[in-house]
Amino acid sequence: MENFEEILVHGSEDELQELKSWLFRENIRLVTASRELEDMQEQFLKEKVQFQEEMKLLNRKISGERQRLKEDNQFFEKKMEILKNGFSQLDIDRRRLDKEWAKLSAERELMSEHAVYDSGMDVSVFFRGVRNPLALKKRYKDLIKIFHPDNVAGDKEIIQRINKEYETLKMNYENFKQA
Repeated sequence: MENFEEILVHGSEDELQELKSWLFRENIRLVTASRELEDMQEQFLKEKVQFQEEMKLLNRKISGERQRLKEDNQFFEKKMEILKNGFSQLDIDRRRLDKEWAKLSAERELMSEHAVYDSGMDVSVFFRGVRNPLALKKRYKDLIKIFHPDNVAGDKEIIQRINKEYETLKMNYENFKQA
């Protein structure tokens, strides 16, 4: 500042002219810099508005994605609940089936014990009430149908005993007929 004041007060015409020229250039430089600054400020405002719009758009997308993710999680939770319920029901059914299987096995064991016990039974019970050879033959055929080894209730040992008893009774009827 002192240098400017000194030139203004004591300066020569050339120094004043040079100061004037410098001030003019400096003024142009400041005006140009001011315009550039205003242009940059306008550009910054445009970019700021564009950035805000992009942020709004991205926020909407993020919000949509969060909503979709929330719905997917709810859907997944529902599916998981269905699967858990299904597996628990399968487990309950499996336990029930195991109990039934154990019960059936126990019954089979009991039946096999009875079969062993029954194998010593008197098969003449099957022919009780038979009074003639025709009734004997009919009862024999019925028993063969029931106890044939190819049937569900079939038993080879019982068939052998039935055959033996049938032959015995048949001979008894023939002997009685002859006598």
